Amino acid sequence: MDLNGARILVVGATGVLGQRLCERLGERTTAIVVTGRSAAAAEELRRRLSLRAAHALDLVDHAAAAAVVDRAVEELGGLDAVVLATGVAAFGPAAEEDDAVVEELFEVNALGPMALIRAALPHLSDGGAVAVLTGVVAELPLAGMAAYAASKAAMASWLGSLRRELRRRRIAIVDARLPHMDTGLVDRALVGLPPALPPGHDIDDAVEAVERGLERGIHILRLD
Repeated sequence: MDLNGARILVVGATGVLGQRLCERLGERTTAIVVTGRSAAAAEELRRRLSLRAAHALDLVDHAAAAAVVDRAVEELGGLDAVVLATGVAAFGPAAEEDDAVVEELFEVNALGPMALIRAALPHLSDGGAVAVLTGVVAELPLAGMAAYAASKAAMASWLGSLRRELRRRRIAIVDARLPHMDTGLVDRALVGLPPALPPGHDIDDAVEAVERGLERGIHILRLD
C-alpha cells in the first residue's frame, strides 16, 4: 500500500516500538490516530508529531476497542491501515503458571487485538493493511515463557487465516515476527524473570522492516 497520506490507526503507540513506528510513519502521513493505556502519554505523542488524534485504550476492554475504531474512522475520514504494537510478557515454568496471568496474556496479546481488528475490517479500504507485532516467539518458544509464546502463536495463526479470507479485498496482513529488542518489555512482565536472551536487535532496523512490510504486503515478516 502507499503510505503517503495514508489514514492509519496505531494501537499501543506509547511504547518504545510504537513511538518509533509513529515517528517513521509520521514522515509519510500525519493522518494517524494513536492509542495508549495512558491518555496523557498518547496526547503528548500526538502533539509532538502533529498527528490527528489520540485516545486512551486498554485492549482488554473489547467494547472500548471497537469504540476507538469508530472514532478513528470519523476523525480520519476512513481507514487504510491498522498497526498493533501492543503486548505483555510473563515468565516462569509452564506447570506453575497462574490462571489469571495466562488469561491476561491471551487477552492483551491475542483476544483484544483480534476484537479490534474485527471492528476495523468493515472500515478498512480495499488494498489497505493490518500489521501486528507478534514476535519470533510465536514460532520459536523458549523454556520459561510457555503461555506468552502460546498467546503470540495464537495471534499469528489467526492472522494467517485472516489473510486468506481477505484476498479478494487485497488487504495485506503483516505478521511481524520481530526478534528480542531492548524495549523494556521484559522488565514490565506480569510475573517472573526472563530466561537468558540474545542481545537486543536494532530497534530502528525493526521499525524500517515493519514500514517495508506495510508497503509491500509482506505476510510473515522476519529479521535475520
